[in-house]
Amino acid sequence: MPYTPIVATLGYVLSPDGGQVLMIHRNARPGDHHLGKYNGLGGKVERDEDVAAGMRREIQEEAGIDCGRMRLRGTISWPGFGKHGEDWFGFVFVIDDYTGTPLAANPEGTLEWVDVDKLDTLPMWEGDRQFLPLVFDADPRPFHGVMPYRDGSMESWSYTRL
Repeated sequence: MPYTPIVATLGYVLSPDGGQVLMIHRNARPGDHHLGKYNGLGGKVERDEDVAAGMRREIQEEAGIDCGRMRLRGTISWPGFGKHGEDWFGFVFVIDDYTGTPLAANPEGTLEWVDVDKLDTLPMWEGDRQFLPLVFDADPRPFHGVMPYRDGSMESWSYTRL
């Protein structure tokens, strides 16, 4: 059977000094698959855009800022991750600079600056704890991972770097 995932972006906006990252605390919509968790910003890529344009659009929509320099840190295949078991495939970016002032909140929740070295203390998807160290490490090579989910739980994690 062909793999036909939902294509998405996931972005981590760094503060000017690189010590903090803008996270969304998904606390606004009852019934949200991510309710109560912290996450990066992003969403589905639209049919008529490339992944970089999709990332820029999502950051503008969710945080009200315009991306400057972005770095693709990796890709992740999430089979079975969706609310109804849908497969997702994400392009993970770090946004090194931006213009504008980030919003305080959006319809999905509040936006918060969090120390990069304190991310592991936040409530988040267990799988995020596996790949976030790769997003923020000094290795310039992108990672490419697969993280199957079943019934809302991560089953495994593997990745390669090229």
